[in-house]
Amino acid sequence: MAELSYREAVAAGIAQEMERDPNVVFLGEDVGEAGGVFKATVGLLERFGPKRVRDTPISEEAILGTAMGAAMTGLRPVAEIMFSDFLAVCWDYVANQIAKTRYMTHGQFSFPLVIRTANGGGSRFGAQHSQSVENWAMAVPGIKVVAPSTPADVKGLLAAAIRDPDPVLFFEHKSLYATRGEVPAGEHVESLGTARILRRGEHITIAALAAMVPRSLAAAEILAREHGISATVIDVRSLVPLDTRTLLEETRATGRLFTVEENPRLCGWGAELASIVMEECFYDLDQPVIRITTPHIPLPSTDVLEDAVIPSVERIVQEVRKGVDFR
Repeated sequence: MAELSYREAVAAGIAQEMERDPNVVFLGEDVGEAGGVFKATVGLLERFGPKRVRDTPISEEAILGTAMGAAMTGLRPVAEIMFSDFLAVCWDYVANQIAKTRYMTHGQFSFPLVIRTANGGGSRFGAQHSQSVENWAMAVPGIKVVAPSTPADVKGLLAAAIRDPDPVLFFEHKSLYATRGEVPAGEHVESLGTARILRRGEHITIAALAAMVPRSLAAAEILAREHGISATVIDVRSLVPLDTRTLLEETRATGRLFTVEENPRLCGWGAELASIVMEECFYDLDQPVIRITTPHIPLPSTDVLEDAVIPSVERIVQEVRKGVDFR
């Protein structure tokens, strides 16, 4: 095991797969010589050379158009879109081309393509550079959607995404880049579509994603220590495919589900999860599913306001205490 930062784990995952498979190539704005705007790809250009690690013009459409063509002709491209907000610029490529071409050609073309992007708030970048948009991708058939919360999962899930035959949108949370954790030093590959139970409790189940995972764990400790509420905490990790078995089993075990989402409330991923739970285990529930979300507003850039709208540890504790009904 080695201790790596979340950003270092990105480079480690890409390097592992580039070393293993010469068809893996990497492209994006400032990903080579500069090592990425978030310094998540430092050293890849020096290690693998300019033919396999390519800096591109400032054009999201050009990046994904190139990556799409590369995937169709047998390469395994990893393409970086600097901020997830900028997926809006090239959304036609994502939603109408990359997601659908394998289906529309009856499998004549496959798409082993990964789109990496920095997602989420907490860095004071304002409304156009701070959105959590994984729910955009979740709504498009044909795309897998992954959002890791730890350095180990960054490396393992990124490797799994690169090996996958289908296109994967890989959301890296900006506020987690500096966090550190133990990462397997050798080859490390996780499974897409598997949630992870990080803490077990008897009273409630909390499902969280990306930056909301450590906040949910911290809230669970406070709830247990100060309020006598024992929580199971699940890191969802993958929205498509979604590990419904684990989520349903753990919800049945406690009878109460809370989702913690950085997405705006309207049409967030927790709404889909709540719908599945209500359909599949309604009679096992002791109370309605409760969603803890960001309001349906553009994210403010000032620190006080941004902190006020994104779910915090304190707000998670308050919402759970208010929502738990032991009658």
